[in-house]
Amino acid sequence: MENITSATELKIAIQILETEQDIKAQLIKEQFILAHDSIKPINLLKSTVNDFVTSPYLIDNILGGAVGLATGYLSKKIVIGASGNLFRKLLGVVMQFGVTNAVSQHPEGIRSIGQYIFKHIIPKKKLILNNRDN
Repeated sequence: MENITSATELKIAIQILETEQDIKAQLIKEQFILAHDSIKPINLLKSTVNDFVTSPYLIDNILGGAVGLATGYLSKKIVIGASGNLFRKLLGVVMQFGVTNAVSQHPEGIRSIGQYIFKHIIPKKKLILNNRDN
């Protein structure tokens, strides 16, 4: 700001500053009203549901978790079998936890392995079966 040399310039500068102060006060009031509305429980619920529904990775996350749980459970059943051995049960629980975490944290890798198996192994079995029929 320039140096003020007269009373008229001082009055003009004060008016400018008062106008700026009024504008900033109005903006703060509007921001407060928006913040107050956004923390109302119904608005919080709406925004949470909207974020949840519009998430592009929702289905991938649910599928990854479900596949992780299923593979963990199956690995536990394979290790334990019909055994009543305490060590095998403990090993099964640890294996279930590990497999569940690994599969749910890396679904892309599991998906690519599955696609590789379906593309390279299953078509070969079909060809072998078709050749046997001929």
